[in-house]
Amino acid sequence: MKDILVIVESPSKAKTIKKYLGKGFEVVSSKGHIRDLPSKNLGVKINGSFEPEFVTLKGKESVVKDLKRQAAGKAVLLASDMDREGEAIAWHIARILDLSEKEKNRVVFSEITKSAIQKAVETPSTIQMEKVEAQFARRILDRLVGYQISPFLWRVMRMPNLSAGRVQSVALRFLCDLEEKITRFEPKEYWRFTGFFAGIESQLVSIQGKSLDKNPVETEKQAMEIKAQILAGHFSLKDVQTKTVSKKSPPPYITSSLQQDAATRIGFSVSRTMRVAQELYEGVETPEGQTAFITYMRTDSTRLSEQALDGAKDVILAQFGEEYFKRETYQRKKANVQDAHEAIRPTYPEKTPQSLQSILSADHWKLYSLIWSRFMASQMSNAKYSNTKIKISDQQERFLFEASGSVRIFDGFEKVYPSNVTEKEFDIDAKVGDGLELQKLDVSQHFTNPPPRFTEASLVKKLEKEGIGRPSTYASIIRTLLDRKYASMEGKTLFPSFLGIMVNRFLTHHFPKIIQTRFTASMEDGLDQVEMGQDDWQTLLKNFYGQFEPTIEKMQKQLDSKELYQDYETNVPCPSCGKMMTLRMGKYGPYLTCTSCTSKKNISVPEKVAVYFEGDKMFFRDVESLHQVEEAQEIGRECPKCGSPLVKKIGRFGPFIACSNYPDCKYTENIDVKARGKCPDCGSEVVMRRSRKGKVFYTCKNNEYNGGTCTFISWNEPSDESCPTCGKPLFYKFSKRDGEHLYCPECKVKFPVAPSSVAPS
Repeated sequence: MKDILVIVESPSKAKTIKKYLGKGFEVVSSKGHIRDLPSKNLGVKINGSFEPEFVTLKGKESVVKDLKRQAAGKAVLLASDMDREGEAIAWHIARILDLSEKEKNRVVFSEITKSAIQKAVETPSTIQMEKVEAQFARRILDRLVGYQISPFLWRVMRMPNLSAGRVQSVALRFLCDLEEKITRFEPKEYWRFTGFFAGIESQLVSIQGKSLDKNPVETEKQAMEIKAQILAGHFSLKDVQTKTVSKKSPPPYITSSLQQDAATRIGFSVSRTMRVAQELYEGVETPEGQTAFITYMRTDSTRLSEQALDGAKDVILAQFGEEYFKRETYQRKKANVQDAHEAIRPTYPEKTPQSLQSILSADHWKLYSLIWSRFMASQMSNAKYSNTKIKISDQQERFLFEASGSVRIFDGFEKVYPSNVTEKEFDIDAKVGDGLELQKLDVSQHFTNPPPRFTEASLVKKLEKEGIGRPSTYASIIRTLLDRKYASMEGKTLFPSFLGIMVNRFLTHHFPKIIQTRFTASMEDGLDQVEMGQDDWQTLLKNFYGQFEPTIEKMQKQLDSKELYQDYETNVPCPSCGKMMTLRMGKYGPYLTCTSCTSKKNISVPEKVAVYFEGDKMFFRDVESLHQVEEAQEIGRECPKCGSPLVKKIGRFGPFIACSNYPDCKYTENIDVKARGKCPDCGSEVVMRRSRKGKVFYTCKNNEYNGGTCTFISWNEPSDESCPTCGKPLFYKFSKRDGEHLYCPECKVKFPVAPSSVAPS
């Protein structure tokens, strides 16, 4: 019998699986993707068939060579993840190793346990081409949109390196549409009345049968008149209603609900959640060896296996008793839910969070605790509450006050998965009809608030609701918006940057059919149909391109005739002639110009700016927030050559220091911009510099020029992260395909930019 080579994506997953396979098996990693569309051209033949032209990724040549060498003379099993992306990776490896499409060499599993791995290896199947073709279609759709729209952005916005994406552009639109609502919002005044009867705090809810929610008191004069009438009235207990209600136990996590809950309950970003979940799924080092703790974390199914249900039952009965157990199976409720694998759950239900606290890292433990608690809660009894509502009115029944309270009488699933219900118990010694004295009346002024900005959790919820993207893409959508500087975060709040607002304005104005919710959601549904074998991937692309191509052709004609260039008249007055200035985007950001007197004004737009559009006019809510950038600012030092003051200027390649006596004195200095990472050689600070031709490079401040000895110099910015495989420092890089990412020069592997550490992409 031949030895068997099992190929997975990541080294940690390979290490965990090898633990469960005996003699005759060798487990290796492809270290992520090994082939993709080329980065320097479209890579798709637009000839009706939309055939992709795949190439080996730069830096993966040695990985391909090693895989071919290790596979020689062995049977091969492809054990990449079970989603579309994992299926496509398996297909690419099969092509590289010349494996037959009819060969049963594909193994899939939703949990990395001994029984699951051994069962998968014993029952291999062929590669699911429907999944592969769905991934082809997604990748080609993204390439067609990104590669054909982005050049228009560069030209029209007059800024290089801008990019557009099929899905993230719709997410950006959500942020910008909400931001415009917030900017345009005008607060409205309303008054609230709080009465205290027999120690019970109650709210005035209606006046003469009219709800205050729909008919608010809007002026102080009205409020004072109503206050006088209430104080003159006599009140009694009108009604007391008490009933027992059940609070249903929640379903186990799917990807989107895990991302949302991790954000609100333990403060994890979406990227951080997925990185930690990936590690828990693939396996982490423990005293018992490499161990996986949760099932596959990219899923939209709430289904649970019989084995999982039995495991939860054993734990609940042993720890909490029979009254806390309620077996619950969850059926899919949404269309197109892929039910091939389970909900996210612990692989070993008996491993409680308490038993693992000293074994797992802080992040691993927090997320595992959340997943374990939610899984157990899904199989536990409903919580029960006693709800009480009290109604109090005056004799003429003009004013109705209400008070509500809730007391938990059985915790049920909340034993392990607490809710945020605030308990409030009433203690009233009165019967219906008894008079109640108004002990105190508070009258307070309030103003309506604008809609809240998105958090990562609420944006994921919006994307899921609208059918934009899929569970595996939410993290990358948000990360892309942040990496491209189209959006920023303040605490947990997301808001579009000025650059993001301008990009969204261009995309929605010129590509209204493409950058819209309904169209993007329909494309996602189409990809699901391809995966289920109900549609052809090339037909899907042909239908899309039939709508897309005319827009591109029209845009090109407008660009050639210079009709496409669009500047915005603003509400910012020209300091010279007083007429309204026009905003333009330049290589280094926005600036204002006056079409009447040709004055120019370089401006610095704040990170969070209130702006809205009326036709082709742009209005800033706070014109004073636009700080003018002076062309030359004295920095308080003298020129070492001639003694004239040194000034800070903005040139072709950005800011620099120069002599104010130019052109007689041509002394210049670079402005040190601190890099994000320390020197990988000596640990000192690293600064960004520019060459004479304007190319950016990075050098250690502890160099010979500054009296030091370090010789570090690099075209790439160093980070403080280390490669999980070889332990060497990672560097920041940027490409049109991947955006900003981390890169290991030693292993030739890319990693996503993460808040604190990294995981293979």
